[in-house]
Amino acid sequence: MKPILYSFRRCPYAMRARLAIVYAGQQVELREVVLRDKPEQMLALSPKGTVPVLQLAEGGLLEESLDIALWALRLNDPQQLLADENQLAEMLVMVKENDGEFKDNLDRYKYANRFPEQSETDYRQQGELFIAKLEQRLAATTYLFGSKPSFADIAIMPFVRQFAHVDKRWFDEADYPAVQRWLSHWLASEMFLSIMPKYEQWQESHDAVTFPNTESQ
Repeated sequence: MKPILYSFRRCPYAMRARLAIVYAGQQVELREVVLRDKPEQMLALSPKGTVPVLQLAEGGLLEESLDIALWALRLNDPQQLLADENQLAEMLVMVKENDGEFKDNLDRYKYANRFPEQSETDYRQQGELFIAKLEQRLAATTYLFGSKPSFADIAIMPFVRQFAHVDKRWFDEADYPAVQRWLSHWLASEMFLSIMPKYEQWQESHDAVTFPNTESQ
């Protein structure tokens, strides 16, 4: 029996989990969730109702994308995304900032009409503080922690993608050439494309969907 991953294609947290699973060479049963119609099976496991959720084959449960990604890569990390413990600790500090202040500002930027206390531009400028930090690193290196992909790259990239897509024209014209190059590289990569096929909403009556489906690649 494979682990079961409840996922939503466009959710950046779910993208993070799927990227790590592919990098780790693992396979799961994928259950695509429609957020307005969450399956009872997922809610019974995880009442908080957010994706991703991973039900482990031995019966355990992982309810956070960071835990799922680390679980997968600690099973198998052929490209050494986790590097050593010291560098991983530094990566996790960056990921924590991404998941905290940057994601809060990203949500307010994307859904500015729900947060009338400030303007869309105000929220974007607050998000830019994190983008500027990434720009500084990426101006010096191809990836966030050197010349090859790291855990930080796959953990953060989906959120930068979401930030860029709020106002794509603005982002493309903004003065972040290194972040733009880095993001474009990731979005065109086989690894990213492999996690983005469209799946039908999971129903209990459907055949199980294996992810990644290596036979179709």
